[in-house]
Amino acid sequence: MIIDAMNPDPDADSIDPAIRCADCEAVCCRLPVLLLPGDSVPLWARDHDEHGLEIVAKADDGWCVALDRHTHRCTIYATRPQICADFAMGGGGCRDERAAWYGPAHKTIPIAVLDDV
Repeated sequence: MIIDAMNPDPDADSIDPAIRCADCEAVCCRLPVLLLPGDSVPLWARDHDEHGLEIVAKADDGWCVALDRHTHRCTIYATRPQICADFAMGGGGCRDERAAWYGPAHKTIPIAVLDDV
C-alpha cells in the first residue's frame, strides 16, 4: 500500500468503529512513511529510502523505530509525521493493512446446542 500525501486515506469516511488501535499489533507501523515539509520527527527516527527521499526509519524487524515493541504505541506520537496522523483508524487503508497482516476473516462454524435427551 502506498499512502498518498494529498489524500492519505480516501476511505476515511467509511470508518469501522469496531477497529481500535488498542486491539491491533500496529500493522500500519510497517508501512513506508514519507516525511513531508513541516514534519518534526526526531533525527534518530529519520532515514532515506533508495531514491534519497526522507522517510521514517525502520528497525531490523521491519517496524517503525518509534514504535514501542511492548505497548504497540508510538513513542513520538506528539510529533508523528502528518501521514501517520492522517491515517484513519478503522478506515479503508487501516482495514486493508489489517486484512493483509491477519489474513482473511475466519468464518465460524455454526454449532447447534442440543438439550439433554
